[in-house]
Amino acid sequence: MGGTRLNEHAPSTAFSPGQIPLLRRSNRGMADGLARLEAWLERERAQLPLWAPIALGAGICAWFALPTPFQWIAWVTLWLGLAMLCSVMARGGRLAHVLATGAVLAAAGCLLVWGKALLVGAPPLARPAVVEMDARVRLADPLAARGLVRLDLAPIDRPDLPARLWVNAEPDQVPAGLGTGDRIALRARLTPPPQPALPGAYDFARRAFFEGIGATGRALGPVRLLAASGEGAGLRQRLKAHVAARLPGHEGAIAVALATGDQSNIAAPDADAMRRSGLAHLLSISGLHVSGLIGGVMVIAWRLLALSPRLALRWPVLLIAACIGAAAGIGYTLLTGAQVPTVRSCIAALLVIGGLALGREAISLRLIATGALFVMIFWPESVIGPSFQMSFAAVTAIVALYEHPRAHALFERREEGRARRFARHALALLATGLVVEIVLAPIAFAHFHRAGLLGAAANMIAIPLTSFVVMPAEILALLLDLVGLGAPVWWVVGLALRFLLGVAHLVASQPYATMAAPVTSGAVFVVTMLAFLWMMLWHGRVRWLGAPVALAGLMLTLTAPAPDVLVTADGRHVAVRTANGELALLRERAGDYIRTTLGETAAYEGEFAALPDMAGATCSRDLCMVDLPVRGGTPVRLLATRTTLRLPWQALTQACARADIAISDRRLPRGCTPRWAKLDRPALGAMGGALIMLGDRRLIGGRDPGDSHPWVSGGSMR
Repeated sequence: MGGTRLNEHAPSTAFSPGQIPLLRRSNRGMADGLARLEAWLERERAQLPLWAPIALGAGICAWFALPTPFQWIAWVTLWLGLAMLCSVMARGGRLAHVLATGAVLAAAGCLLVWGKALLVGAPPLARPAVVEMDARVRLADPLAARGLVRLDLAPIDRPDLPARLWVNAEPDQVPAGLGTGDRIALRARLTPPPQPALPGAYDFARRAFFEGIGATGRALGPVRLLAASGEGAGLRQRLKAHVAARLPGHEGAIAVALATGDQSNIAAPDADAMRRSGLAHLLSISGLHVSGLIGGVMVIAWRLLALSPRLALRWPVLLIAACIGAAAGIGYTLLTGAQVPTVRSCIAALLVIGGLALGREAISLRLIATGALFVMIFWPESVIGPSFQMSFAAVTAIVALYEHPRAHALFERREEGRARRFARHALALLATGLVVEIVLAPIAFAHFHRAGLLGAAANMIAIPLTSFVVMPAEILALLLDLVGLGAPVWWVVGLALRFLLGVAHLVASQPYATMAAPVTSGAVFVVTMLAFLWMMLWHGRVRWLGAPVALAGLMLTLTAPAPDVLVTADGRHVAVRTANGELALLRERAGDYIRTTLGETAAYEGEFAALPDMAGATCSRDLCMVDLPVRGGTPVRLLATRTTLRLPWQALTQACARADIAISDRRLPRGCTPRWAKLDRPALGAMGGALIMLGDRRLIGGRDPGDSHPWVSGGSMR
């Protein structure tokens, strides 16, 4: 026969006898590893629900991070497919069920925020325009610190305009007593909500989209009152005006913020001092204020109800007082604008009251997780904002610290002398402040490019002062104002707030009050925060596996290289780093906002130099050519336009050919071909500004040029 003969000595199986023990040992090792993993999950079963908001939040963040609908669909499909696979392979253990649940939540988060964007988002104005319109006033908010009045308007019979606009006006342009519901006529220049000026800068356009604000602008000429509604200013505005009248000056602006959550009247130096000293959280209506109000109302109601023996013996007085406190907390939340930290704090307080009513443990990580899920479901866009992240990270860190057995044993109440009790409380405040500062540092660096180093010490003074003096005294002063007797208490409030501002300015003036860091990778931020969450949410020794990862993330953040060249998204403003480490500006007349944004992004806190005065710079009225030094390499030649005047084509193209980088706030001609990068207005607008690292020839943009999010693409999610 002509067929191929089989080897008579070939084994009858696919594996040789020598391989079989190895395979058996490998399978046994895998089975043992899975068994240990299942045993660990069983021990940590009480902690597993805490990861539900993390999984849901991951899906929400993915929708913001991925640029196109195709990628959003791919994300959802991937995780739903993984959930189905885990469900099929589940054999009674926890691992498959945990993975399936997490995968479903990751897909649901993406769909949740996508659905909200489709249902409630406001597409931005297509292009800048000067319009004359009639509008209904939603709110007239004086911005005393900026010398402006912000008008929140709803245009009337103007389908070509967004349904909600923000227009700033000078105080003398606005009719006296303008209030909610009034009908006005005005002429204004409107623009789409501004995109971030630089990579990593604040994105107002994204916030405006979810808040329904389709355009911002400025009034041109006087605002005419057509019809008064008779409603006047709202309760919040009246309260703001009353507090400002009773306590004028810098202290009054802080008092207004504590009472209403409105920080617009705070002077820039005071606001900066509060941020640098780590006390800015006191100005946002959050857990400190809401819990203080609810607790105070509860105590007062409880004492008053207990005066009646019949009520005290026959009715659950404590529960009734708790319900009264809850009602006060809900009213305070609505009064202060229902911001995310306030809503979170109110929900947490209501859950605490519910736990007390049911006889359950009131304050726990599960309560925080429930509050986070509630906020994510109704305000998914808040997940990527600093307010949500800082609020939940701080309170999670505090509860995780006090749930640790050693910390709980150290800080629990006990019979001891006053000196020891005071020292233990001071130690608890210091430990809490340090833990919160460490956990919030990555968030502060990611959003504000700086973090406080002395905040723990400042908060040891500021938190008791605010909780036990300022807030109770301000509430008492408002109550006494009903009968005209609040003046002495307002004096106490002013004195305490003057002391608080003194502490803030003293701490902020120290040379190491804050540490700055330039824009860093989003991946480093995500991994660092996941490592902190790993340490806070698990029990046992396995939690400490996150410590080296978190430490490495913080080190990478602090040692990230600062950009050598920064270019805004419109191409008008360019900052370059000089040989001595300063930043030099192309246009010396750049405003405070641009200077602050450039400085924060580059982790630079000094004064700006002028680029034409740099060594190696050759500038005319229209162009600047400068050779930028590169450590260990040849200098990079940068060409930048300074005016919008038309330039001779041949001269411009020749200058481009001699340059490595060409930057302009206009469209450069096709013949302009620099050796490395051509950054004209269309290119910069598509990439959202640019950060340039000269050493490794790296160009960092603010967004993907194909980004299809509706606040970028004009409302269509292609």
